[in-house]
Amino acid sequence: MTEDISNTSLHIRQVPAGNAWAWISSGFQVFKAYPAMWIILFVIYLAIVVPISLIPVAGSIITTLIAPVFAAGMMMGCLAVKQHQDLEINHLFLGFKKNTAQLIAVGGIYMVSLLLVAVVVVTSLDKDIINLMMKGQELTPEQATTIMPSLLMAMFFLIPILMAYWFAPLLVRLHNLTALQAMKLSFLAVLRNLIPVILYVLIFLVLVILAIIPFGLGLLVVVPLMMTSTYTSYLDIFNITYPAIVERSVSFQKSEFIPENPVNITPEDE
Repeated sequence: MTEDISNTSLHIRQVPAGNAWAWISSGFQVFKAYPAMWIILFVIYLAIVVPISLIPVAGSIITTLIAPVFAAGMMMGCLAVKQHQDLEINHLFLGFKKNTAQLIAVGGIYMVSLLLVAVVVVTSLDKDIINLMMKGQELTPEQATTIMPSLLMAMFFLIPILMAYWFAPLLVRLHNLTALQAMKLSFLAVLRNLIPVILYVLIFLVLVILAIIPFGLGLLVVVPLMMTSTYTSYLDIFNITYPAIVERSVSFQKSEFIPENPVNITPEDE
């Protein structure tokens, strides 16, 4: 049975830009160990969330809330592979067995944050442009130019949200952090490693484009690879080493972001 890993302390370290490719390479090794099972897990996930997403209004809310739960399950699968255990279908659902409320809270915070950004962006647009967009009509070049500031503003707000979401499901499930603690720590981790993370995202943009070409079939490999490489990036950034099998509860300690020093998460006194 897969056990949670939790070092006595989590340290956010700054890694070189070149590690972005190392994350993908090592993530591929995790995928390559059980390629068929990773694809099966992804297909099962799609079989669950796609029908739910088709439910008007509620569907998108439900899928956003449970996405971190399934992501945590995928991370537990990565942990199992790294600990030389078999990858099983059961791993996909391990997020529903522990810290589920906090994982759903991650999805809730993420959803509310996106909604607030959408409200800010829409209210900044001209009413005539909004009406045209809702009717599906094309905008003139002049009208398209006027919405650029709103789009840039959306990106400005979205990037920190994505940074906070990046490692949050993993930190909640594997290290017993609350949703807010995990999202704050995730934000700091990405902030400190912004250059390798940006390079990682750019590489995956290329991979996604290539994956779409053969009728989208390449996504059956690329999407699981995103999950496995996210896990290996976590191992690198948080300096997680094996073996580390003992499960312990950790508490978040407030600290300033100082580039020269690690950000620590230390365990509660026992």
